[in-house]
Amino acid sequence: MTNRVLHVLTGPTAVGKTEWALAWAQRYGGEIVSCDPLLCYRGMDIGTAKPTAADRARVPHHLIDILDITERMDVAGYVTKAHAACEDILGRGRPVLVTGGSGFYLKAFFAPVADDVDVPAGVRAAVAVQLEREGLPALVAELQRLNPSGLGPLDVRNPRRVARGLERCRASGRTLAELAAAFAGQPPPFAGWVARLVQLDRPRPELDARIEARVRAMLAAGLVAEVRGLLAAGLARSAAAARAIGYRETIACLEGRRREDELAAAIVQDTRALVRKQLTWFRTQLPPHPVRAADPVAVETLFA
Repeated sequence: MTNRVLHVLTGPTAVGKTEWALAWAQRYGGEIVSCDPLLCYRGMDIGTAKPTAADRARVPHHLIDILDITERMDVAGYVTKAHAACEDILGRGRPVLVTGGSGFYLKAFFAPVADDVDVPAGVRAAVAVQLEREGLPALVAELQRLNPSGLGPLDVRNPRRVARGLERCRASGRTLAELAAAFAGQPPPFAGWVARLVQLDRPRPELDARIEARVRAMLAAGLVAEVRGLLAAGLARSAAAARAIGYRETIACLEGRRREDELAAAIVQDTRALVRKQLTWFRTQLPPHPVRAADPVAVETLFA
């Protein structure tokens, strides 16, 4: 069991995770498992800063370009695929490097993040129709009827969370409290593995400058054309992908809801807001871990 080690490298958007991951994996003969659900989608290349074909030729990558834009990815599906990828890499005697900045998905390597409730598509569709026709108060009222002991910490002002709670109560026949108790008793998805987590960081002015440069490069590389093509392929039917930073602002521009000369500033502003959320999540939701400066140092010290 001593070789069942997950090297997990995270950090905020634009900090330089890709460069460090490639250098470490090349140095130790490792393979990279992406922890960014958006990288799963074929065609979402520029706006996600997806590793290039040249990067993937240098080091084998997993969980990239595995879904069409209209297919659904959730954390439960991600965990299943990530687990299989890690076992495959280990089976070939190579080190595993997980890298990405998607905090909720990262948490799956350390603790349970999804219960075992299978919500049928029909239940999900019925709740969505009810939300659209009757509004959020109707869903909250039904949840209260199904949970006479209360709704616990559920944010009843958040339509998405309320809808997910109602879906699970309908599908399982259990209360939110019963579902929470069952969830708490689950083993971690990667039980039996040792996860070694490191976070990269940079001074905020430096990170802000990298974000601005990254956005300029994305637009110069053809982000608007990429989004236009993805919309034709069904991007709007993939809610999570269409809401992603870089994509949602560009969609607004293409639909005439934002001026083109405002696009870069909007993406930069939303990326900076995402970075603030990421840093809070890393600090409060992940296990204690070292935070290392992303300045060039010997790659051997990354997980030392």
